[in-house]
Amino acid sequence: MLFNSIDFAIFLPIVFALYWFVAAKNLKLQNLLIVCASYVFYGWWDWRFLSLILFSSIVDYLVGLRLNQESNQKKRKLLLWTSILVNLGFLGFFKYYNFFLDNFVTAFSFFGTEISANSLNIILPVGISFYTFQTLSYTIDIYKRKLEPTKDFIIFSAFVSFFPQLVAGPIERATNLLPQFYKKRTFHYGKAVDGLRQILWGLFKKIVIADNSAQIANEIFNNSSDYSGSTLIIGALFFTFQIYGDFSGYSDIAIGTSRLFGFNLKQNFAFPYFSRDIAEFWRRWHISLSTWFRDYLYIPLGGSKGGTWMKIRNTFIIFIVSGFWHGANWTFMVWGALNALYFLPLLLLNKNRINTGVVAQGKYFPSLKEFFQIVFTFSITILAWIFFRAENIGHALSYLSTIFSGSILDFPIINISRLYILQVFLMIILFTIIEWNGRASQYALEKFGFRWNRYLRLSLYFSITLFIFMFLGEEQQFIYFQF
Repeated sequence: MLFNSIDFAIFLPIVFALYWFVAAKNLKLQNLLIVCASYVFYGWWDWRFLSLILFSSIVDYLVGLRLNQESNQKKRKLLLWTSILVNLGFLGFFKYYNFFLDNFVTAFSFFGTEISANSLNIILPVGISFYTFQTLSYTIDIYKRKLEPTKDFIIFSAFVSFFPQLVAGPIERATNLLPQFYKKRTFHYGKAVDGLRQILWGLFKKIVIADNSAQIANEIFNNSSDYSGSTLIIGALFFTFQIYGDFSGYSDIAIGTSRLFGFNLKQNFAFPYFSRDIAEFWRRWHISLSTWFRDYLYIPLGGSKGGTWMKIRNTFIIFIVSGFWHGANWTFMVWGALNALYFLPLLLLNKNRINTGVVAQGKYFPSLKEFFQIVFTFSITILAWIFFRAENIGHALSYLSTIFSGSILDFPIINISRLYILQVFLMIILFTIIEWNGRASQYALEKFGFRWNRYLRLSLYFSITLFIFMFLGEEQQFIYFQF
C-alpha cells in the first residue's frame, strides 16, 4: 500500500478511528490493532510475504529471550549467529541470489570456462532490507547487554511490523521504539496536528518534487545518448531532487503518521543538501541507516581508532557495504566507493566533524565561505548520484564522459514541454526556500510561518495542498521500495 494512494487515504482514517475511539482505553488492544493494521498494510502488496515477517519475528523473539537467559558465551554467540544467518539468509536469497549467480558465471567465462546456470524469477519483498536491519539490531543489542528482551510477542510483532515505517524506514532501534509500546498513549491534539503538517510536507516532497522531477530525469537518463552534456547535467540535477524528495518525503509521512498514533520516530533526514562537506552530508542523509552501519559495522571493525590503513579500510568497507545494501548492482558499490573517496581526506586530516551544527544558524544567508562549501558538496553529490541512477557502470561512464565533453557548452534541449520544466523548476526553488528557512527544525514546516496570523498560515497549508493536486499525476512507487 502506497502512502500516496487512495487505498492509504481510506486505510489511515479507519485505523485511526479504531485506535482512538474503540481501543483507546486498552493498551493491549491498541498494540494488537497495530499488528493487524500493519499486516493488512504490508499484505496489500503481496500477502504471501507476510510469512517472512512472521517467521523473522518469531526467530528473533525467541533468540532474544534465550540470549537474556543464557550465560555461556559460546551458546550466546551461537544464538546471535542464528539470528544473523536467518535474517541475512532471507535478505541474501531474495535480493542478491541472481546477482551473485550472474557474476559467478561471468567470472568463469572470463577465464575461458563456460558454465550454465539458471537465474530464478525472484520477487523482492518490499522493505525486507529495512525490517531485517531493525530486527538484527534488537538481537545484537540484547547480546551486548544493552537491552532487555520483551516477553510480549504482540509488542515485539508491533515493533517489527509497525506500518508507518515498515517498508522504507526509518530503521528504528528497539531502545527507542519498543518502550513506547509499553506506555499508555493518549490522544494529543497538538501532536496530531503536527503529524498532519509533516504528512502534508512529505506528500508535497513526493508528489510535487520527486514525481515531477522523475518525469524529466527519466527522459534524460533513459535517452542519455541522444542528449548533450549540458542536458545530462540537468538530468542529474533533477534526479538529485527526485531521490531526496522521494525518500525524505516517505520518512516525513512515516514520522507524521506515527505521531498520529502517539509514537515518536527518529529524524531520518536533516536537510542534507545544505551540508558544508561530505561528512556532514552523511550525518544528515538517511540517518537511521548511516548510524546503523556506524554502530554495528564501523565501530566493531575498529572505527577510526587504528592506524591510517585501518581507517582507510574501515571507511571503504562501510561505504561499499552501504552501497551494496541499496541493491544488487555494481553501480551501487561504485557509488559507495566514490563517497568513501570523498570522505577519506576529511577523516585522515581529522576534519570530518568540523561542521556539526546547523549552517548559518540564526541568519538568513550563509557566509560566502559556507555558500561555496555547500555548492561544492552538492556538486560532488550530484556526480555520485549518476552512478546510483545509471543502469550499469558503462551507462554511468558514458553519461559522465558526455558531461565532460565539449557538448557541455551546448544549449540544453529536452524532449519535454519547456513550460512543464519551468513549472517544476519553480516548485523546486519554492521547496528549497522553505527547506532553508526550516533547516534548524525536525522538518521544514515544523515552525515555518508560526509568526504569521492564523489565516495566513492556513493559506500556506491550502496552497501546498493545491500544488499537490495540481501536480498530481500517475501514482508513482517510492524509489526505496526496491531496496
